[in-house]
Amino acid sequence: MELTKFDHACVRLEKNGKVLVIDPGAFTHSPVLDGADAVLITHEHFDHVDADKLKAASADLEIYTCEAVAAQLGEVPGKVQVVRHGDGFETAGFRVKAFGERHAENHPDMAVVQNVGFLVDDELFYPGDALTVPDVEVPTLLVPTGGPWLKLMEMVAYLRTIRPARAYSTHDALYSEIGLGLVDNWLRIESEKQGADIRRLAVGESTTLG
Repeated sequence: MELTKFDHACVRLEKNGKVLVIDPGAFTHSPVLDGADAVLITHEHFDHVDADKLKAASADLEIYTCEAVAAQLGEVPGKVQVVRHGDGFETAGFRVKAFGERHAENHPDMAVVQNVGFLVDDELFYPGDALTVPDVEVPTLLVPTGGPWLKLMEMVAYLRTIRPARAYSTHDALYSEIGLGLVDNWLRIESEKQGADIRRLAVGESTTLG
């Protein structure tokens, strides 16, 4: 399975000629849905889901997401299916399990929205905007490294709790070049401490998992 990092919180997975995209939001400027067979969406915030992108996509596209997002995608031509914590399904040849129900607490005046994380092929876990700890082994973690809901100490604690063999930065478009340098340093320190491959992939960079 090949993972390619796209802008901010979006990644694209490819295996056996099939393509699975996770969280193609408004900050993702590349044509990430070209050739996509399926999409996973963790929650309703605009940096994770862009309805216009989905409306322009193929009618054959399969979309899996939480109930709150599905309710907003009535005009999308693709097949939208609701998933909840504990669900398992297969799409485009990828095996997926859903974990988690709620977004991390953000602003005191903002309601906590639904958020579902996805474990793909028992290999890659994408938590969305939450620090969900699945009750299974996570070989590869997409770790959020920036956002108004996240502290550095929480990100480090999450890595130390999951202890993946590999972890790659996500949710990082809000940083300047200086900030990204800090992220790189934090992840390098944790990589050395855990003896794991923990780092930030540049936008457009790919790596092979499994």
